[in-house]
Amino acid sequence: MRDTPKNLDSVLDSCETLMLDMDGTLLDLAYDNYMWFEHIPAAYALKHDISHDRARQDLMARAKRLEGKLHWYCLDHWSEMLDLDVVELHRNENRRIGFLPGAKDFLESLAARELRVLLVSNSHRHTLEVKNEVTRIIDYFDGIYLSHELGHPKEDQPFWHALKRAEEFDPATTLFVDDNVAVLKSAAAFGLPGLLHITRPDTGRPVRPHDGFMGVESVAELLVPTPLSQA
Repeated sequence: MRDTPKNLDSVLDSCETLMLDMDGTLLDLAYDNYMWFEHIPAAYALKHDISHDRARQDLMARAKRLEGKLHWYCLDHWSEMLDLDVVELHRNENRRIGFLPGAKDFLESLAARELRVLLVSNSHRHTLEVKNEVTRIIDYFDGIYLSHELGHPKEDQPFWHALKRAEEFDPATTLFVDDNVAVLKSAAAFGLPGLLHITRPDTGRPVRPHDGFMGVESVAELLVPTPLSQA
């Protein structure tokens, strides 16, 4: 599926299973970036009586060591490590949570298609709960698969094998959409040919390169026959 589609409409028409990431694919990553670069460091600085810059540097160093691992996405782990209620910090800023432009319309449009639509996310269950309180995003899916519940992050091959055991899907007729290149590479290594990269996961930041994958700024582009951006 990766090589043959000439427009986005045919990409969607040619699949039977649609797997969608959440943060940066459907929901604006601006919220998450604000939380981890501003709000949580501020709370950590206050808790430990250090400067905001030092707190942010400490958090970023910890995050770098965990990047791509299951604990990186685990709010319980971060709460314990930082001695903060990270879930409550997220909930306190939930007014910042929102869909990416056109994403809600896109999800609503899927009801008219004969597709099995799956949420496939590294998001922690607590994160999903906080975001669902605002967006009701889970209502749009036939199935929800989270990395913590499958025991591996999407960056690792065991995740995809666990997903295949839990959800019988045909890779040849599956489209997977994500904003994380490392995740897309892992999906490709597993044998998923239908891959689409979201290149503007944060509305407050510039478009990213699409690094060899078919790329669009928004899932809303799947609603119209727009030429794909090719590497």
